[in-house]
Amino acid sequence: MAETIDLSEVRIDPACAAKLPAAFALRRLVLPICVVEDEFAVAMADPADEATRALVAREAGRAVRAYQADPTQLREELLRLYGESRATASAPAADEPVAAVDRILRAAVLRHASDVHFDPTQDGMRVRFRTDGELEDVTTVSSALQPAVTSRLKVMAGLDIAERRAPQDGAFTWRLQGGDARRVPPMDVRMATLPVRHGERITLRLLEAGGERLTLDSLGLAPSDRAAFEEVLERPHGLVLLTGPTGSGKTTTLYAAIQMLLKRRALNILTVEDPIEYEIPGVGQAEVDGADKVNFAKALRSLLRHDPDVIMIGEIRDAESLDTAVKASLTGHLVLSTLHTNDAVSAVTRLADMGLAPHLAAATLRLAAAQRLVRALCPHCRAERALERAEAAALGDAALEGSTVWGPKGCLRCAGRGYSGRVGVFELFAPDAECAAAIAAGSHARDLFAMARRKGMRTLADDARAKCLAGVTTVSEALRVVAQ
Repeated sequence: MAETIDLSEVRIDPACAAKLPAAFALRRLVLPICVVEDEFAVAMADPADEATRALVAREAGRAVRAYQADPTQLREELLRLYGESRATASAPAADEPVAAVDRILRAAVLRHASDVHFDPTQDGMRVRFRTDGELEDVTTVSSALQPAVTSRLKVMAGLDIAERRAPQDGAFTWRLQGGDARRVPPMDVRMATLPVRHGERITLRLLEAGGERLTLDSLGLAPSDRAAFEEVLERPHGLVLLTGPTGSGKTTTLYAAIQMLLKRRALNILTVEDPIEYEIPGVGQAEVDGADKVNFAKALRSLLRHDPDVIMIGEIRDAESLDTAVKASLTGHLVLSTLHTNDAVSAVTRLADMGLAPHLAAATLRLAAAQRLVRALCPHCRAERALERAEAAALGDAALEGSTVWGPKGCLRCAGRGYSGRVGVFELFAPDAECAAAIAAGSHARDLFAMARRKGMRTLADDARAKCLAGVTTVSEALRVVAQ
């Protein structure tokens, strides 16, 4: 007898969904889910239907494992997966590029992708998703359809469809059209084009509309780090910096900090960003434009005339914006921003390199937090094992040999990947009076680091190791952070 599953708890792999024609799947009430242990997992209203199972096995090219699902829920999920237009009839030829773009965006939403890459090749256009930080091939757009798909995306983003020799940037909010629109949430999409040999390369950054859902609870901060972070945010003024490479989640952490502040008390919070990634109700958000009518320095000077309590700067890029941010923090404002450094303490060196006097850095810096992102293990199927000697040594503690760690396996809830989402790894440097005095005296970063370690600062390596031993992530993911 087939196992019964709740479809609200499974994660569908769009690549598997593409194996079955939409009309066939809806007519037979069979939902492709993912590949688990080299078997094609499907949900069916009647798992005993051997004829349907045989047809699915032939289309998928592998053995089928069928699960029992509620027929009503199954039909709802099929319509969400394929869309009513695909499930009921073929789209007219004129609508083909529109339907193709909607299918790709729908699949990206189902896969929880952060980016969609359209890479032109000699034979068409390769489509890839970045999911949990990893790129994966999804489908290919034919060379005949490639120009129309490119034009469709340009129209959606408000770009010039006749301009094919210069890069362009745009944005749009994607909402699925038709009766099944309520099943797929709206997405804010940032789009960039780049002329390459075989056409125009297009990259989409997907941001689910509704920044109010970003909270400190979901970031992965250890309890002690969370308490320290919140304590700094409660202060009325000072400079708080998030550091790390591009794509390490710095801006998301800043948004979560803003959400916490909004919930705690009434504040006038203003931001200047490039671009605005999430719209947050109750926050005045200014965007830097390409024509340089609004740049960081100009926007910051204007923001200070609007009586802000908290200012968030997308990135401190130059001496002018740094000078304005420091003056704001000295005159009673809490300033949140980002820098590109490898660790938290190096933020002090970076500020000095940008021309900030040591005594001003000591007077304003309240917190520097370095962060990285690692893939989180699926909690439903992670596989237990013992930590090997070489791994323990690489993690920085040979005494951990034999400790229990976990690895990826794959199940219906993670679409057979073994991972589900990403989590932050953090290093917080919150200078106390002694550290501030050392900063003002111009101490070297290594001396500041040693002082902070004596006072109990947890490094990125410490946090990565702890998350590995707690089963949050894998040894390989933890080692990737340690190696940086």
